[in-house]
Amino acid sequence: MNSINFSTTTLTFLAPCLFTLVVFLLFFEQISYLRKRKNIPGPVLVFPFLGSAISLVRHPTKFWDHQSSLAKSSPAGFSANYIVGRFILFIRDSDLSHKIFSNVRPDAFHLVGHPFGKKLFGEHNLIYMMGQDHKDLRRRIVPNFTPKALSTYTSLQQIIILHHLQKWDQLSSGKPIPLRFLARDMNLETSQTVFVGPYLAPEARERFNADYNFFNVGLMKLPFDFPGTAFRNARLGVDRLVKTLSVCVEKSKANMKKGKEPTCLIDFWMQETVKELTALSETAAAPPPNTSDVEIGSYLFDFLFAAQDASTSSLLWAVTLLDSHPAVLAKVREEVESIWLPESDSLITGEQLAQMKYTHAVAREVLRYRAPAPMVPHIAAVDFPLNESYTIPKGTIVFPSVYESSFQGFSEPDRFDPDRFLEERQEDRVFKKNYLSFGAGPHQCVGQRYAINHLVLFIAMFATLLDFKRHRSDGCDEITYVPTIVPKDDCLVSLSRRCARYPTLSLH
Repeated sequence: MNSINFSTTTLTFLAPCLFTLVVFLLFFEQISYLRKRKNIPGPVLVFPFLGSAISLVRHPTKFWDHQSSLAKSSPAGFSANYIVGRFILFIRDSDLSHKIFSNVRPDAFHLVGHPFGKKLFGEHNLIYMMGQDHKDLRRRIVPNFTPKALSTYTSLQQIIILHHLQKWDQLSSGKPIPLRFLARDMNLETSQTVFVGPYLAPEARERFNADYNFFNVGLMKLPFDFPGTAFRNARLGVDRLVKTLSVCVEKSKANMKKGKEPTCLIDFWMQETVKELTALSETAAAPPPNTSDVEIGSYLFDFLFAAQDASTSSLLWAVTLLDSHPAVLAKVREEVESIWLPESDSLITGEQLAQMKYTHAVAREVLRYRAPAPMVPHIAAVDFPLNESYTIPKGTIVFPSVYESSFQGFSEPDRFDPDRFLEERQEDRVFKKNYLSFGAGPHQCVGQRYAINHLVLFIAMFATLLDFKRHRSDGCDEITYVPTIVPKDDCLVSLSRRCARYPTLSLH
């Protein structure tokens, strides 16, 4: 009885103290947020701890549109908010975005790729590297994107694209089908085949696809890392994906040691790496950093992430924009058919691909008009002076908006106009600072030539081999974050064969 009375007395005594502590912490959180926000646009008060996280997860398009509107309302060109205990800054101004991109270093900004990326992607990750270590790794990656390597990839890409277009035609049979997940599956097979080729067995591909789906779902969820949560499933899925890719690296090294010809990206990479490791082994020197199977497997996952979702976004917007701009579609078909015909049963060569000037312009305009990765999050490692009147507080998550930059500077930026990228106008050079679809600074996308080739090949083959019609509904072209941007209706189209017959393509 006495112990019960003692507990009741203790609780009675502690309750006001706990209440006072909670009130103090909430008050301190609001004051801390307001001190960081200063006079820049943003919410006046924020919900405790979560901030605007719920609205970000439930309605990401509306959330980022609001941040953009706030940034436009101020001459500063940026706005603030608060997400899960973190102060965030949305940057609309292109010059300020470049300032972030060009200052990725230990004493300025760290690229994170995702607000909770380190938990999700792991430590061995190209995204988080900087300085000399990062430069050395990019030097090792160069052999992956030589003309010879790109030519190998374009052959693989075409065969996979053709296979999937035929499958889409059969699925549609003249009826509307959503392309989003079909395009994602096509890109996943393309990435797997181009990056690790013969080293990923069919059964491993099935597990790979399931794990990558876990990862995709987890990207859009709050970072609650508990058993059964989407975020935990995503993190464990990434671990398994890296292990699978590490095995592929090991097999590629063995083949390159035997002097075999490269057949995929990891072979081109390992061809040079094996030479370096062999030379060092003769001197008993330690292997250089970033050459172990697990490290390279992690970097391959980065490539997969960069190529997969961004590419899916671009393909969907290409179909959407070609459908809504029939004159552009007609010019693409005319150009492609003057260079390559399906009846030839031959792959599009590198030389033929280079001749498709207008189709390249269309691809670049798709990437400008609907930049697939609209923002690239960074974390401020120190207090950083953004301009004369505002210093970004240490720990702030900064979102330079690639999407917003794409609608600055260019002539009639709200108009889809591939001609801007032709030789006569060269707006990609004139407004270079605003064309940030592949980023800028030390972390600018190293595989952009590969990405553009893939988009050009898809546009050329899709437009030439298929007739298609978009089944439009109210709001179908609105942007949805998944986490890259896609049409709200997942690009609902009906398809039918346009060519006399599908080509028969092979590597031999």
